[in-house]
Amino acid sequence: MSQLHHPAGDITLAVPRHWRRRSDPARGVVLAARARELPASGLAPELVLRAVPITSGLDAWRTEATALLAGQLADFELEDAERYDLGGEEVDYRRFGHRVGDVAVVCDQWAWAFGDLGVTLTGSVAREDYLDYGDVFEEVATTVRIPGAAGWEP
Repeated sequence: MSQLHHPAGDITLAVPRHWRRRSDPARGVVLAARARELPASGLAPELVLRAVPITSGLDAWRTEATALLAGQLADFELEDAERYDLGGEEVDYRRFGHRVGDVAVVCDQWAWAFGDLGVTLTGSVAREDYLDYGDVFEEVATTVRIPGAAGWEP
């Protein structure tokens, strides 16, 4: 279980035990983890949990964030977007594709907003490996616990 210390409490999630975690992730990144085994595609599957301050609600924040991604990622394409209940909290789910060099990448991204805190979990994998990792990403998303959310325990 990995944690982020936040004034309201700790953000926690469970990642596969055999994945490597980066010891010094970038600012705003709570956790970055990669699969130890490299699939045939040559792109290591990765999970990144970010927590950022937000000044708008979930809808506006996600619209802005998606527009930013579209401007930053090569061949960005939003493939799916929906809202649903995950562990008693509303989550914004997006699946999108883009390219890293010659590799087609698929990302699953879940987003939660709590007051001025925005949290995203993004799983990235080569498109050809998505069937092997999509369920892993979803399982990790079900373990995210955020201060103030349903089921959160300090």
